[in-house]
Formats: sequence, structure tokens, C-alpha cells
Amino acid sequence: MQKIRVLVANRPRLMRELVLATMAEQPDIEVVGEAHSDSEITELVDKTRPDFLIIALEDREQHPSLCGFLLGRYPGMRILAVSSGHEESTYYWAFVDIRSRAVPTSEAGILGAMRDFAGHSFVSN
Repeated sequence: MQKIRVLVANRPRLMRELVLATMAEQPDIEVVGEAHSDSEITELVDKTRPDFLIIALEDREQHPSLCGFLLGRYPGMRILAVSSGHEESTYYWAFVDIRSRAVPTSEAGILGAMRDFAGHSFVSN
């Protein structure tokens, strides 16, 4: 059985220890690392490549700034932002949107499509 790989990066320490204790009791989950500060998170994600990153949710109105960067780099990873002061936590993931456009099957059509993409003028259907 493949285990779910989890990196825990919660602050404060008590919250992180509670999350770690919960994970330790799960036979299908492996904690691959623990970040004690925000500055360690990116390096540990690069090193451990977790399936899930568990972080603290400080402001429910906006996603943690690290989410966009990490999900852009690792779109298969999931981020669970745990809130200590609220009834709900927040789950983040990336969704790759595949877009297309018909182009003529000709030298001009193919070269034009590549040049449009290079110029960032591609409009999707």
C-alpha cells in the first residue's frame, strides 16, 4: 500500500504537535518532514515532494501567499491550511486548465500558432 506523504508546517508549536500526533496514528500516512518556520517550507517541499502540505491558516479571507508559488511548482501537491480559531480549515489544490484553438494544417498555420504563443496572444475557445 502506497502511503500518503505529508509535510507538516504548522505554527504554533502546540498545533503542529497535535497534527503530528494525529498523523502518527494513521497507518496509511507517512510524515516526511516537519517545518518549524515558514522559511523552511519551500526547501522541505523541494526535498521531500509531499502529497500534502499542512500549514497554519491565519486569515480565512485570503489564501496563504505560499500557496500560489508552491502549487505552481508542484501542481500535484495538495495544501491543507488548518485553522486553530475556527470550525473550518481550507483545502487548496491546483487545477490545470487545458485550452485549445484550431489552426490550419499548413506551414503558415503551424508557424503562426507558434508565433502567437511566443507573443502571448493566444486566445482560447
